[in-house]
Amino acid sequence: MPIPEFIVELRRHVGHAPLWLIGCTAVVLRETDSGPQVLLVRRADVDVWSPVTGIVDPGENPHEAAAREVWEEARVTARVESLVWVHATDLMTHVNGDQARYLDHCFRLRYVEGEPEVGDDENLEARWWPLDELPDMPAHFAERIRVALDDPTRTLLGPLDGETV
Repeated sequence: MPIPEFIVELRRHVGHAPLWLIGCTAVVLRETDSGPQVLLVRRADVDVWSPVTGIVDPGENPHEAAAREVWEEARVTARVESLVWVHATDLMTHVNGDQARYLDHCFRLRYVEGEPEVGDDENLEARWWPLDELPDMPAHFAERIRVALDDPTRTLLGPLDGETV
């Protein structure tokens, strides 16, 4: 489901005006005989590869949303290991004209089971990528992966070195 029902209802009242939303990013990792891999999805809205992202539902904990989004979007079960980054995104305009800014919670997750497949209409593909062969992707998504790999015991707060994300 690309737009949660509670946002559809809000949009009836505010149109495309900016909303402040809670988001999550799930950097799912697994070890293989040929080395570590990360789960990525190719987004249908902007045709780019990214970690799984999503919107936290009202009353839902962000870490639970991250694991839920991984299942819904890629049909993979993963366990949250750590919160690695919390930051406010720049204002973005989605392809339908809706504007939003997200308080994004980036989590490092460990693969449990399942083979990636597209689970909803938000993505065109879902697959594992070797960490040394990642596809081209927007810098803000690559940065989330880098942060998740850097030090899973540390949580960064805000943009790195004054960069916008």
